[in-house]
Amino acid sequence: MLKNLENKRHTLAHLLAAAVLEKYPEAKVTIGPVIEDGFYYDIDFGEAVLSDNDLKGIQKVMKKLLNKWTEFTHEVVTSEKARQLFANNEYKLELIDEIVEKGDEITLYTCGGFTDLCSGGHCSKPKDEIDPDSFKLNKIAGAYWRGDEKRKMLTRIYGVAFDNKEELQNYEKQMAEAVKRDHRKLGVELDLFTISPLVGSGLPLLKPNGMIIRQEIEKYIWDLHKDKGYLRVWTPHITNLNLYEKSGHAEKFGEELFRVKGGEEDFALKPMNCPHHMQIYADNQFSYRDMPVRYFEPATVYRYEKSGQLSGLTRVRAITQDDGHLFCRVSQITSEVSTIVDIVKTFYKTMGLLDDYHVSLSVRGKEGMYLGEDVVWERSESALEEAAKMNGLNYKRVEGEAAFYGPKLDFMFKDAIGREWQLATIQCDFNLPERFDLSFINEKGEKERPVVIHRAISGSLERFMGVMIEHFAGNFPLWLAPTQVAVIPIAEPHFSYAEDIQEILAKSNIRVKVFKGNESFGKRVREAKIKKIPYLVVVGDEEVSNDKVMLESRDLGKVGALSKEGLMERLISEIDLKALGTKQ
Repeated sequence: MLKNLENKRHTLAHLLAAAVLEKYPEAKVTIGPVIEDGFYYDIDFGEAVLSDNDLKGIQKVMKKLLNKWTEFTHEVVTSEKARQLFANNEYKLELIDEIVEKGDEITLYTCGGFTDLCSGGHCSKPKDEIDPDSFKLNKIAGAYWRGDEKRKMLTRIYGVAFDNKEELQNYEKQMAEAVKRDHRKLGVELDLFTISPLVGSGLPLLKPNGMIIRQEIEKYIWDLHKDKGYLRVWTPHITNLNLYEKSGHAEKFGEELFRVKGGEEDFALKPMNCPHHMQIYADNQFSYRDMPVRYFEPATVYRYEKSGQLSGLTRVRAITQDDGHLFCRVSQITSEVSTIVDIVKTFYKTMGLLDDYHVSLSVRGKEGMYLGEDVVWERSESALEEAAKMNGLNYKRVEGEAAFYGPKLDFMFKDAIGREWQLATIQCDFNLPERFDLSFINEKGEKERPVVIHRAISGSLERFMGVMIEHFAGNFPLWLAPTQVAVIPIAEPHFSYAEDIQEILAKSNIRVKVFKGNESFGKRVREAKIKKIPYLVVVGDEEVSNDKVMLESRDLGKVGALSKEGLMERLISEIDLKALGTKQ
């Protein structure tokens, strides 16, 4: 995010708090950070209950106050002065106590008569720098104080903000399009998945149509790996808790772990696959000639996500990772990462996502829980950055976003309407081999510690499916479409010929359905189009007489008359190419 825009959004969070206090003097403002596309502020409104209908009134006050916000001033104050200023706001007092405990300075920022506890990063002259038509309050939600569900529920007011009115309008158009593409909506319309309250939140059930898409994605990912030395493995869904205590995951995931009691033993549903793959590696005696060793497993892991954070397929509690772990020598890191990068590029080119992407080199931050010594981290970060350079990746270092056991390359892709998603990841790990005492025998006959490279191409199959449903707006390319061809006989005398076409296509593993029944021909055509089926094959008297079909493309319209052989050739070619759209 550009610093200037970040400062505008931060300033607008302050302005929101000031506007709230003008309309609701008894309210208590808490914290208001900058987020992607805008800002929010968490507020305790006491007995008052707000809805989205109240946002216009608050926004109107924000614009009125903006005219008076000519300049920010700030001062460093004592804890006593800060507590005196916020004596009636227990939330600010809690923040002050934390600042004092850390030994940091307490700074106050003031503009337009409104003072807030803040560490800075605002517009110098808000009235001159912020276009009043460049921001908008867009929704209200509940939020627990400090994200702790045991504490009070506050009201979170969200806003979006950009540099000018045009950018805001473009964002609103994008959001309107996103509503049409919402995978939860399309998931119902296209019969892809369901969520049952009896099964539980965050545990989606894939219907046959959804399972077809998932299997095609999984098969394609394996096809890209199977000739590159990867070996399939399988690990159980439940494991003795000792494994995760040794790996560090028990401490890292904490309350996110699903813990299970089995007699006198403590188990957990696995939150990650890597400790299991370490055990498979450990049950061998490898030499340097065996390296690298590459394991592949599309396996489901489980993490307790809070119910308010769950969303369709994109935020779930059962996460299927197309997981891979490579055990290699330090000298092999660059070549192994290069192979993975090639797979990533091929996969995302097929999905139409390779034109505009970048990579985050996620490294340690100053704070956070990380395993391993500094020298190990420096070695890992250097190795991964060298690999990024060698592969010409458009990357930037991002502090504080590393995995707890090592740095990583996170691939960021933009979908069809310009939204950015973090999907593929490559992680370099010197720590877990150390914790599990893994080794191989080198040329000198001595034990040598391998490096582990963790990689996932889709990230998780559930989330990736959700992203792809929205990216394609349900108009899946032929190879991914649950039903690839709809055969529609005009009338009952043509049913038998339609079924012959279906049988021919099905023998070549083409997913085909005959649309027949009591409905009119027009209604059956509309039904097939609503299901976003890539091709419609229409058969009537002329087609039966000439032993041909009339082909219509979802993307291109009427194609024309084809022989059965010509139809087969066209479909098989397009499926084999994994083309993005139906062709002329």
